[in-house]
Amino acid sequence: MRARRAGRTVLPWAPEILARMSETEIPELLDELLRVPAPSGYETPAAEVWREAAAEFGDVESDVLGSSIVKVGTGEGRLTVAVVGHIDEIGLFVSHIDDDGFLWFGPIGGWDPQNLVGQRVIVRGSGGGEEAEVHGVIGKKPIHLLEPDDRKKPSEIKHMHIDIGAKDKEDAEKRVCVGDPAVLDAEPLPLPNNRVASRSMDNRLGSYIAFEVAKRIAAGDAVDVGVVGCAVSQEEIGLFGSSTTGFSLNPDVAIAVDVTHATDAPGIDKKENGDHALGSGAVIARGSTLGPRVYELLREAAEAEGIDHTFEASGRYTGTDADSLQIARGGIATGLVSIPLRYMHSTVEVCQLDDVEACIEVICAFIRRLDPGEDFRR
Repeated sequence: MRARRAGRTVLPWAPEILARMSETEIPELLDELLRVPAPSGYETPAAEVWREAAAEFGDVESDVLGSSIVKVGTGEGRLTVAVVGHIDEIGLFVSHIDDDGFLWFGPIGGWDPQNLVGQRVIVRGSGGGEEAEVHGVIGKKPIHLLEPDDRKKPSEIKHMHIDIGAKDKEDAEKRVCVGDPAVLDAEPLPLPNNRVASRSMDNRLGSYIAFEVAKRIAAGDAVDVGVVGCAVSQEEIGLFGSSTTGFSLNPDVAIAVDVTHATDAPGIDKKENGDHALGSGAVIARGSTLGPRVYELLREAAEAEGIDHTFEASGRYTGTDADSLQIARGGIATGLVSIPLRYMHSTVEVCQLDDVEACIEVICAFIRRLDPGEDFRR
């Protein structure tokens, strides 16, 4: 059965109906952030959404790399805690437009090329001098036309192209230009048990948590420290936004917020990757590059407040913004809190919203319990 709305057909599996069927409600800001096409280096559309919301409760600033911050209760002589999530996502860029109007492309960030085959895409086209969303599909030679040996080989990006329906090169260039960024077209999908599937969970979740922590601290009882929520750029291509933001802010403490691999999916070895199931709460990291006192205080806050959490460990780098934050300027005492995520770097990344809430709660508890005279030196 089909429903009618606003003069168009609405299928019974439309997102708003799926949300009711699954009883999962995605927070409005998170939903908006997940939908915005904004890969590394092209974060502005997502950053604008974040900044507009943050301006309702704090002082908002941005920089030339596209990173954003919101300050709450900061001031000279006050200990400052920066909560840092990156707002970029992996994506694609147009490298060539051929005579037939097909777009050839390269990766922005780390892709498994198998996840690209047959996907729909949104190109932030700048053809004709005005930016507009251009929809297309990723194509490759059909399996029927491949030689038997080629059928056994994994797909490679160099053998794929984007088809935007253009008649020829001239027609395509009215819509897109070389260098235009693109993302895969996958809207948030509510699932049962307060779970959600979407592209860009890595790491719109982190930027949302940084926003929400700053907002709740601003709205709650006064705390003895200043808080800066940060939505930084270009993590997926080199941790660049956190490097510059960490240097310019020079906070006393930084909490990086990112995703980590949920280890309750098939084929993942918990002995190697830890035990972080969906629904197990915030993942608090401990490692060589992380401040031991920050870890201890995060753990104490989680245990004292009864917040669900697990632990993960690293012996070298973490692969997150924590790596650049802890060596910014003369060094910053840095912690890492993560959200368990299935199917990372795909269009069907899955998280459980209870874990997102646990991350917000544990960081807020850490901030509220923090002694402004705390010494983080090792």
